[in-house]
Amino acid sequence: MNLKYDECIKACLECLKACNTCFDACLQEDDVKMMAECIRLDRACADICAFAIQAMTSNNPFVKEICQLCAEICYRCAEECAKHDHEHCQKCAEACRKCAEVCREMSL
Repeated sequence: MNLKYDECIKACLECLKACNTCFDACLQEDDVKMMAECIRLDRACADICAFAIQAMTSNNPFVKEICQLCAEICYRCAEECAKHDHEHCQKCAEACRKCAEVCREMSL
C-alpha cells in the first residue's frame, strides 16, 4: 500500500465509522423525519469513504477524482450534521470535516 495514502485512508475510515454511528443513531431519534437529510448524507458519505479507501488500497488510476468527490460529499455531510445538537451528529460533523480536508489535499 502506498504510504502517501495512509493519512487519507485513516481519515476516511474514521469518517466512515462516524457516519455509520450517526446514521444508526439518527434512526433512533424521536423525529426521524427531521433527521432525513442527515441520514441520507450519512449514507452517501459512508459509501464514498468506503469507495475512496478501496481506490487508494488498489491504486486506482482515478484516486484523485474519487478523493475530490469524497471531499465534497464529506463537506456537505459535515454541514448537515452540524445543524443538529445531538452528540453523534456533532462527532460526525467533526470527522467529516477532517476527512474532507485530507481528501481535498489528496486530490490536488
